[in-house]
Amino acid sequence: MKRSLIIVLALAAALLQGCGIYSFSGTSIQSDVRTVTIDYFDYKALKVNPTLSNDLTEALKDKFKKLTKLEAVEMDGDLELQGEVTGYEVRAAAVTANEVAAQNRLTVTVNLTFTNRKYPEDDFEKSFSAYSDYDSTHSLDAVEAALCEEIVEKLVEDMFNASVAQW
Repeated sequence: MKRSLIIVLALAAALLQGCGIYSFSGTSIQSDVRTVTIDYFDYKALKVNPTLSNDLTEALKDKFKKLTKLEAVEMDGDLELQGEVTGYEVRAAAVTANEVAAQNRLTVTVNLTFTNRKYPEDDFEKSFSAYSDYDSTHSLDAVEAALCEEIVEKLVEDMFNASVAQW
């Protein structure tokens, strides 16, 4: 009984993998899509974070490298992701009875243009936003690196899912 179940599961997995559309990483990439170009994310937010664009670009490249079989190319990939950081702001997230901020929220907004040269119907331009809260007793300078790391992770997950997982 167990052996036949294992055989059936192995055959099902082989069929799903063989169709070229579904993978166990959750991506929905057609089998004839083989390359990806991820352009450097321009920084256009008013408040400056000198490392955010590079961190975001590299994290997105790493995500594609780890979870897809696509070859990264400098230009004219079957898939192309272009983006820009359009927002980087801190606002009060929670206020005390004395009208003092108890928590602040760092929010990063990114505009992404996704181009699928093989299947243009999948193209989109979309804004993504992620945030992280921190205690107002800390200065932004003290927690900024950790917050940005968390925010970049969220943004990359959302952009990856929207582009190749089509969630």
